[in-house]
Amino acid sequence: MMDRFFRLSENGTTVGRELLAGITSFLTTAYIFVVHPGIVAAAGMDREASVTVTALIAFAATLAMGLYARRPFVVAPYMGVNAFIAFVLVQGLGYRWETALGAVFLGGVAFTLLTLVGLRAWLARAVPASLKYSFVVGIGLFLTFIGLKESGIVVKPEAPGSPPVDLGDLLDPRVQLAIACLFLMILLRLYRLRSCIVVSIAVITALGVFLGLQPSPEAVFTPPRIEPLFLRLDIKGALSIDFIPVVLTLFVLDFVDTMGTLIGVSARAGFLDAEGNLPDIQRPMLVDSLATVGGALLGTTTSGTFIESAAGIEAGGRTGLASVCTALCFLPVIFCSGLLGSVPSFAYSPALILVGILMFEPIRRIDFEDETEVIPAFLTVALMIFTYNLAHGITAGLMSYPLLKLLRGRAREVPAGLWVLAILSASYFILYASLIAAP
Repeated sequence: MMDRFFRLSENGTTVGRELLAGITSFLTTAYIFVVHPGIVAAAGMDREASVTVTALIAFAATLAMGLYARRPFVVAPYMGVNAFIAFVLVQGLGYRWETALGAVFLGGVAFTLLTLVGLRAWLARAVPASLKYSFVVGIGLFLTFIGLKESGIVVKPEAPGSPPVDLGDLLDPRVQLAIACLFLMILLRLYRLRSCIVVSIAVITALGVFLGLQPSPEAVFTPPRIEPLFLRLDIKGALSIDFIPVVLTLFVLDFVDTMGTLIGVSARAGFLDAEGNLPDIQRPMLVDSLATVGGALLGTTTSGTFIESAAGIEAGGRTGLASVCTALCFLPVIFCSGLLGSVPSFAYSPALILVGILMFEPIRRIDFEDETEVIPAFLTVALMIFTYNLAHGITAGLMSYPLLKLLRGRAREVPAGLWVLAILSASYFILYASLIAAP
């Protein structure tokens, strides 16, 4: 029955392989329960309640992704959008986090309606193949950058006049363990061990505990607490005239971010058809739309397909069973915060580096002989990484592609939906710049 429901045989996978993939996805996304609450706490949101809310929405949405969309994708609050709300809207511009959540809710409702009428799927199909490949490469390199940073291999120097990034302290035993973990993953992968990521994380975590670099896991029960955030969103404030630019900026940011991530991860998994489209794309899109609506009501920022889902895909995940497994792994976090410290960053961050390596392959499918194809792809990848923001790169690609085709007299190659995305992308840059420049 499980084989028939999840189409395991049809997708060339097994129950064991899917469960392994689900655990891998959990291990590489578990940091969200530490990092995300810390970021939104800077906006004044209750940190302890945020851990519970994050776990609740990640559990429910990832479970829905597995059972309804039947895809091996993890759904959780996005990194990037949370920082934009905390540091730009709240700390920088002085808006209340309750109003920002109201904007997130409105965006989620709009996404849901656009999905139900088929507009989001239509727009996704309008994205050309070269940009879809660049999404994969850019997301992979972005994951690599996160992994290098989280492991301490790459750091941001504090000394005046230093470069933006530099090598970390290679004599630090934690950094050495991260490097050892990466090489162990690569070695085991060379010998075709599908569980190379999970095995390496387990080995290095155990070694870190043995060396006293990581405390032993604590099973400390924490009663769920969501009252400080639940239904605190301010929809009326988000509908005020002066907040409209913020709502529009968040809408476009969330729209392109969720679409680009979904397409990029799907391409890496081999889910795209001969035309480069994801069959039944409206199902995962509907899940992330409803997750955003539900998350705003519970008290968290935009949710969607997590780029770290690629780690589970590399471990062999091909069906919704992997997502169901990941969701069940999320469930204890709601009740037991002591689990958060059980896997150190020097053990899980190398997995992001390895996934980035494996996601680099589609770059060869981009037509480097056609500058109207390669330039938008390059801008997509470069701005994703060097601005540390997926949306900046995705919008740059969506805007530059039709423009270059038009300038070369090849406007007929541009689908109507891509012109819509280009206009949305241009409005995003204008709105984003005006918000940053606001006194």
